[in-house]
Parts: sequence; structure tokens; C-alpha cells
Amino acid sequence: MTDYQSATRNGPPNARPVAMVTGASRGLGFLLAREFADRGYDLVVCARDGLDPARADLARHGTQVLALEADVSEPADAARLVAETERRFGRLDVLATNAGVIQVGPAAEMRIADHEHAMDVMFWGVVHTVHAALPLLRRHHGRLLAVTSIGGKLPAPHLLPYSAAKHAAVGYAEGLRVEAARLGIGVTVAVPGLMRTGSTRNALFAGDDPAAERRWFTLAASTPVLSMDAERAARRLVTATLRGRAEMILTPAAKLGVRVHALAPGLTMRTAAAVERLLPGPLTLNGGGARPEPGHSTGRQPGWFARLTRLDRDAAHRWHELDDPA
Repeated sequence: MTDYQSATRNGPPNARPVAMVTGASRGLGFLLAREFADRGYDLVVCARDGLDPARADLARHGTQVLALEADVSEPADAARLVAETERRFGRLDVLATNAGVIQVGPAAEMRIADHEHAMDVMFWGVVHTVHAALPLLRRHHGRLLAVTSIGGKLPAPHLLPYSAAKHAAVGYAEGLRVEAARLGIGVTVAVPGLMRTGSTRNALFAGDDPAAERRWFTLAASTPVLSMDAERAARRLVTATLRGRAEMILTPAAKLGVRVHALAPGLTMRTAAAVERLLPGPLTLNGGGARPEPGHSTGRQPGWFARLTRLDRDAAHRWHELDDPA
């Protein structure tokens, strides 16, 4: 059993391990933080806003929680996160880079600003935070959990800014693992498939019919075999990190997709293209569409949709997706 796995709640000051989780105000980030707390870690949690409900919830698990509002796409904010962590705890044992944004809609409707925003949060947000944290992680032979996505391994229709940013994050995390071992730092590349986090309420939807975009995306995220319970996902990701796994792909569909794409990329791209033709089409053809709007702003959905997506709605209530609707 490693020192990570044998952490206790009753050790002397600065003896308890510390985990930092970005994007921890809700959804998977909150659940990762809770899982570390249940394993005896003190926590540093950050998000751009909406942290109070998550902080109060996490504190009930008997752990010290340092909650900091920060935008990890800004190098100064990432550096401040690490500096505050060292000032408060004197150590950092695990960094989980989870902050993200999901933009759903036809590629022709996506603006350059949407691509820039996705890259800022899900690529540069990882780079800035890791760069700032490396010296502190090295001091305690720490570990990095880089939360990417199946969208970073496979082409996904109507998710182009998200997929491109996640592809970049996968490349960065895999390359970092190659070099981090010499520094005594372990890197685990997390590749989740669809999860039932309730995040579709705060995902951003674009195109001619944002409500229709929300419907197909939420239906997929609510389907039990296609998607995964978020609590179970968090447990498996934390376990993989503490055991030093190189990569963790979650959901059978994601594992199958990665294997098929490696062997027959043309087949997977043709399949994705066929699926794309079933989705709502673009209103414009020059990337000059309207700014994407959050799912909770796309209007009332039909009753059949509410019945079929109960799992997603329940997850939104449980994992603080309703606390931060911005």
C-alpha cells in the first residue's frame, strides 16, 4: 500500500496529503474532490465561481478545504493557486486538472472565439496549472490526473472546439508522462466517455436550434449503457491515479471506439459523419453564428424528454449543477 492509499485523517499538521482539483464546483470535479477527501486528503478546490456549496459539502467529509476562485486559463491565477496551496499546507501530492467547458453545435456555427475559449480552458488551463505546480509536486513525488475526454481520441460531431482542445490536452499529458518520471512525478491520462454528471444543464449550445442540440446531447448522456455513473467514474479515476496507471479509459463504448479508431480510422470517421447528418444542421456557413447559450436557457423541453433524461436531471441536483447556472 502506498503512502497515498494509507493516508489518515489523524496525522500531525502537514502530514496529511493534499489534492488540488480544478473545476471542482460541480460535476466530476466536485466528485473527484470528494473522493480524495474520503481517502484522507486535505483539499484545494478551485473554479471561476460558485464554489461555496461545494466547499460546504466537502467540509462535511472531515477534511480541510481551501476554496479559491481562479481562472486557470490565466497564468497568474494558476500561479496564485499553487502559492496559496504551499502557504496553507506546505505540500501538494496530487493535482487533478479537470476544468472544462462544453460547446455543442455545428462546426459552421462555431466562432473563432469559441475555439479560443475551449483551448484557453482545456489546454492552456492544464499547461499553466501543471507548470506552476511541478516544483511542489516534485518535492513530494506527487501525481497528476489529467482529465481529458474520449473526444480527445475520437472525432465527435458537433463538438469541434471541445474535441480539438481535448486532443491537445491528451497530447500534452501523454508527452508529460514520458518526461515526468525522471522528476519522480506520476501522470495518469483520464479518458472518460459520456458520464451522468448533469453538466448538460450548463453546457453551451449553438446553431439553428439550440434546444434540439441540447436534446440529443442530453439523451446520449442519460443512456445507462452509453454513459457512466459519475460517482463510479470518480472512484475509478482516483484509484487509477494513486496506483500510477498511465491511462484510464472509462465506459465500454469509449474503449471500443478507441480500439476501432486505431485499427480503422476511416470507418470511425465515416460512422461519425453518418451520425452528424442526423443532427440539426447549421444556420450559417461562415462561423458567424450567435454566441452559444447554456442548456438551462434553451427553453422548456417536451415531457417525453424529461422522462427519458431523468438520470441526467437527478445528477444535476446531486452534483451542484443547479448551484452555478452562469
